[in-house]
Amino acid sequence: MRSTARATQSLARASQSSAAADSVSPIPLQPSPPARVYVARVQSIGTRTSDYDFELADDRIAQRPLERRDASRLLIVDRSTGTLEHGVFSDLERLVAPGDVLVVNRSAVVRARLLGTRDSGAPAEVMLLRPRGPTTFEAMVSPGAKLRPGRRVTIGDDLSVDILETTGRGTRLVKLTTSMDVDAAIARYGHVPLPPYIDRADEPADAERYQTVFAREPGSVAAPTAGLHFTEALLDRMTRAGVRRAEVVLHVGAGTFKPVASDDPATHVMHEESFVVSGADAAAINGARAAGSKVWAVGTTTVRTLESVADDAGRIRAGAGETTIFIRPPHPFRAVDRLITNFHLPRSTLLMLVAAFAGYDLTMRAYREAVASGYRFYSYGDAMLII
Repeated sequence: MRSTARATQSLARASQSSAAADSVSPIPLQPSPPARVYVARVQSIGTRTSDYDFELADDRIAQRPLERRDASRLLIVDRSTGTLEHGVFSDLERLVAPGDVLVVNRSAVVRARLLGTRDSGAPAEVMLLRPRGPTTFEAMVSPGAKLRPGRRVTIGDDLSVDILETTGRGTRLVKLTTSMDVDAAIARYGHVPLPPYIDRADEPADAERYQTVFAREPGSVAAPTAGLHFTEALLDRMTRAGVRRAEVVLHVGAGTFKPVASDDPATHVMHEESFVVSGADAAAINGARAAGSKVWAVGTTTVRTLESVADDAGRIRAGAGETTIFIRPPHPFRAVDRLITNFHLPRSTLLMLVAAFAGYDLTMRAYREAVASGYRFYSYGDAMLII
């Protein structure tokens, strides 16, 4: 059964301002970098949205995480040989060489799904996307036709949401009213914003499992899911083996998961997402590359951050800002040598990013192999490593 329609429903999550980083200053974005360290083979196909369809039975969509994070399966994709190898995520520690740098996204997921009632008593939902002021947010609402400006949603005894206006992209500007600190009210009344393809309500365990072990800065609308497979023990073993670690922040926005509606990806507009790269982390990444070591990006969010801040020589610049970079074939990668990622939705910008990195043919062959071999897909699913 095709899961495309249900799996690519619009996701709405919360975002808060990023914490300041050392040596941070605004930097210009480069959505189409002119130079590269290497570029995946340009394919004759893979340039249309319809090229990224695939069949997936509903029972292959992971509804819950495994008991152990690092017990997930790992499909190892070698770009140089075209070979595919089956492993488990904990195999990663034998694959990353001493001196290499593992770059993770330390953004944390916010409990931004607010469930309440309209004045009529009918149910309503507000998904906080981005703060626009101390008590105002951009949000997605449901039912949209009923929640016009002037309407109110009651979330709890001490939290209500007023709809102020409709934005140019169909979202709402809303105001939260509470006697509490706004962040505290969101934490108290909000739900973990699980993706819509997880067909259940959030549970207490999701507060911990739908968060990476290195998450520290609240602001994401959804987890940077490649990082969900890491445990503190695995990271410690890799550090003792000489693997370096750097961190970036990219607060995942709803636009990352917005399905590409047109068959021409060039017409798709990405929503902006805020990022931070500190001076110390930029130096760690640049030092590894200067020494001939490899940069391992944990997840597409890390790739998008690094490719947004790399200069023409592939050096990472410290800074903070917003990016709308849309990476798809052919893209000249400058800052990433290896990619750890989950399996993504059909027709998604994330799948296109993977195809840009591994090559379209190899990516789709890997996906067919994963489907045939019973891999678990999407946020709580298994992982893929591209070397």
